[in-house]
Amino acid sequence: MYAIVEIAGQQFKVEEGKKIFVHRLEVEKETQIEFNKVLLIEDDGKITIGEPTIINAVVEGKILEHMRGDKVIVFKKKRKKGYRIKNGHRQNFTQIEIISINTKGPTKKAILKKEEIEVTEVKATVEPAKEKKAADKKPVARKPTIKMEEAPLKKVSEKKIAEKKPAVKTTVEKKASEKKVTEKKPDAKKPAAKKAPKGK
Repeated sequence: MYAIVEIAGQQFKVEEGKKIFVHRLEVEKETQIEFNKVLLIEDDGKITIGEPTIINAVVEGKILEHMRGDKVIVFKKKRKKGYRIKNGHRQNFTQIEIISINTKGPTKKAILKKEEIEVTEVKATVEPAKEKKAADKKPVARKPTIKMEEAPLKKVSEKKIAEKKPAVKTTVEKKASEKKVTEKKPDAKKPAAKKAPKGK
């Protein structure tokens, strides 16, 4: 038989007579303590799971001693910056011996199972009535839908389309008209320049 218990924010698998180390608890030595946050219990192949905890389940333990763990070195460094820090750390622990695992009264899972059985019985009585009603209903006649191809289209003459469109010059036509305006015609009044006589 074993159980999974939450102690000081951590989960532990515990059995009767087993010793575990947990984070320091503010309790005196040689005192008995109870843990009621039991998440799972296994008893001869029967597993009971809490949602999230099992109701009335308790794990009893005895505090043996308070102690400190081995030193852990914490080293930090940033290269090319001259930053180097070296620290040591020793975590405080409490050693606990598990005395017993108790389940008092019905568990939460067992209560939920009874509710599920009642609900399934009600569903079984209601479902046949629904099937009869569905069989009695007649199929509803649907209206025929009009396809887009069959719908008549209005023909518009090409003359009307040309009349509606405003006369807009394209960019090519605009450039051509601007060039014509800028080009200057030669003056007809000015006489042609006389050629100088060639020497004999």
